[in-house]
Amino acid sequence: MTEADLPDVMHIERSTFPFDAWSEGMLRGELADQPRTRHYIVAVADGRIVGYAGLAAAGDQADVQTIAVSAAMQRAGVGSAMLRELLTEAERRGATAVFLEVRADNPPAQAMYERFGFERVGLRRDYYDDGTDAIMMMRKLSVEDGHV
Repeated sequence: MTEADLPDVMHIERSTFPFDAWSEGMLRGELADQPRTRHYIVAVADGRIVGYAGLAAAGDQADVQTIAVSAAMQRAGVGSAMLRELLTEAERRGATAVFLEVRADNPPAQAMYERFGFERVGLRRDYYDDGTDAIMMMRKLSVEDGHV
């Protein structure tokens, strides 16, 4: 992802997360840390951005910062493809564990993360701006055998 992608990314951000969308400034800040501690990607279909995802990585830990897919492309494998890329990048950077928070009211996202081997490790009450809880999830990576 580059700053040139931000108009399309912000459209998806606001429609996907209407109650707690990141600001453009927040995303610019994330992009400013690429490639040092951040890795942001976009998914493109038919020449247009249909999704984006970001990873923060430091030391042996990584965090999925965000994943969003346009409504028209949800359940088409775009989110899974981006998550696979983030896990590969986390492993490349030497992470042994990847963490994330997911809305408690988003069962499809929770199911995708579970398919990728993420396990529930906690709950953050009232984490999102609208008062929704966040389920904390974690997946261990086996860096030594090269399997994501």
